[in-house]
Amino acid sequence: MTATADAEAAANELTPLADYLGSVLRRLRALPPLDLDLTQAHGNVLAEDVVAPHAFPAFDQAAVDGYAARWEDISGGGRGPSYIPAPSGTPGGRTIRLNVVGDLGAASWRPVRLTPGSCFSVAAGAPLPVAADVVVPVEWTDQGMAAVEIFRTPKRGYGVRRAGEELPAGTLLARAGTYVSPALVAVFAATGIGHVVVRPSPRVVIVATGDELVDVGRGSQPGQVVDANSHALTAAAAEVGALAYRVGICDDDPEGLRGLLEDQTLRADLIITTGGTGTGPGDMVRRILSRREGGRAGPVTFTDVALYPGTALGFGTVGAEEVPVVCLPGDPGAALIGFEVLARPAIQLLAGAEPVFRPSVRAHLLETVSSPAGLREFRPAHVAERRGGGYTVQPLSGGPFTLSGLAEANGLLVLGERVTTAAAGSTVDVLLMDRRR
Repeated sequence: MTATADAEAAANELTPLADYLGSVLRRLRALPPLDLDLTQAHGNVLAEDVVAPHAFPAFDQAAVDGYAARWEDISGGGRGPSYIPAPSGTPGGRTIRLNVVGDLGAASWRPVRLTPGSCFSVAAGAPLPVAADVVVPVEWTDQGMAAVEIFRTPKRGYGVRRAGEELPAGTLLARAGTYVSPALVAVFAATGIGHVVVRPSPRVVIVATGDELVDVGRGSQPGQVVDANSHALTAAAAEVGALAYRVGICDDDPEGLRGLLEDQTLRADLIITTGGTGTGPGDMVRRILSRREGGRAGPVTFTDVALYPGTALGFGTVGAEEVPVVCLPGDPGAALIGFEVLARPAIQLLAGAEPVFRPSVRAHLLETVSSPAGLREFRPAHVAERRGGGYTVQPLSGGPFTLSGLAEANGLLVLGERVTTAAAGSTVDVLLMDRRR
């Protein structure tokens, strides 16, 4: 049997990634909803549809600073205005003079009415006088105080916002599953909403395991490896909207690990561990969490998945509250890819967000690449939009294990299990990374 055939045979024993993800995500449920004050709702996902209890705008109002008037008075159809010669160069050859009978600001509340030949000076947001159907901008006038001369006639309705024009009462403002953005907070507030029912942000605890790990602030040396994973995964969990807590480093001590995980269940909706998922002599997480006790399987099941990099992943629950736990590999690149394909969708599902996976596009491959047989590879890449539509994707050097490639990538090139070579010019799938830069 050839080396290629051996690789394919070994890959056939692995669980397809799609099957594995389906089996894991079916075991998760969105967190119970909470009624939150509007100021606390940003960043969460709505658990219920939200309907406007009041109209927006709530009343007829001026949209610009100027003079509220009757359009028939300034268009020449009324009897009230006086016509005087226009300044040199004014279109139409004449101006219109109206009496200014008062000022209205945003805090004005007494109802007033226009009479023919009169107008009110108004600020943007001020309630309109009864019978007003146009606001002449300040810059189209001589800005008079007792009387105003209008040099240019706007169309009927200019500068006016009618009650309910934008959002009538009863309008569906947002559906369940919608992310509460700053703009949506403004919409809710403007229509009289002070509380909304949302899914809370998942509380995610990150634990790095391994006797070899040391904390940041120093360089690695033989027998010691700087813990990059827990810091990176904490940042990744926060980026997706979780309340992320980095516990730090846990040695390969069975009782210490069990005790730590039990303690963290009190404040976690999801626990992520990194390291020890393989079958080597130092892979204690897999040994400890998958150990059968009392004839029952361990709390976490470890599966060899057709994924590159990092085939070994774990999922299960720990503690009396059965808090979900995701176990990722110890290699930093494999841990970050594992987070993307498993932990990130789990967090999204707990948060009630849809869709749970990153958006993807089809892109024109700029460089020929090879991929391991039987494995679904996720490779750092740079995606760009083409003139005229579509995308191109450039794989970054070093492959999926390079941290520098992951740091530069704005997408992940996805090569399926049956792809061993993807030629330049072919069309491939790419996950888009929502990097904020």
